[in-house]
Amino acid sequence: MPETTIDIPSTTAPPPISSHDRILFAGKRLFARNGYENTSTVAIAREAGTSESQLMKHFGSKQGLLAAILDRGWVVVIKRVEASQGSRSAADRLIAAMEAMVIELENDAELKELVTLEACRVRKDNRDVVMSRGYQQFSELIGTLLTEMRSLDQIRPDLNLDALRAGLLGMAEGMLRDQVVAHRSNFRVDYNFDDIRQVLAALIPAFGSTSSHPLKVANG
Repeated sequence: MPETTIDIPSTTAPPPISSHDRILFAGKRLFARNGYENTSTVAIAREAGTSESQLMKHFGSKQGLLAAILDRGWVVVIKRVEASQGSRSAADRLIAAMEAMVIELENDAELKELVTLEACRVRKDNRDVVMSRGYQQFSELIGTLLTEMRSLDQIRPDLNLDALRAGLLGMAEGMLRDQVVAHRSNFRVDYNFDDIRQVLAALIPAFGSTSSHPLKVANG
């Protein structure tokens, strides 16, 4: 009879996940599924298999947990953005940066929900807005690219760069948010990533100075 071999599964256990990371994962999942306001710290701790006191120890509050989740998400976005830059023109790198943000959020539905619906939270004790450090870093990166384009006479001098940066980010966020809202309601949208990319590719050359040659943005 032919010899029969049996594969014995490895008994090596995966490395344990810390309570810190379990709380992050649980908070992200519940915030995205139920919304920030409808998710209690007790529910997050239960989902993470730990105690509410551990949540407070690591993050200070529910709002602190949301900020940490968003910061971790933006770290991944920024890594993708940095990998997309290369030695292309500033205009091409700007489009690549915006595309990288959209791709990463498309790949992480929970993060997409949080960035578009829950990112700007107003504190209960005052009117300050909780803004993710990661988002601020991404916004500054976009501002740097716009400044470089201005120095190369690729942006009209009458356009305010801060307003341009806010408009670009707001437009991209708005297109993503409408997709999320449509998924949760009877609101209908009919566009995908390629459509968002085409909007960006069509818009950015319009920033160009009328005194210079039209800005050509390479595809790819």
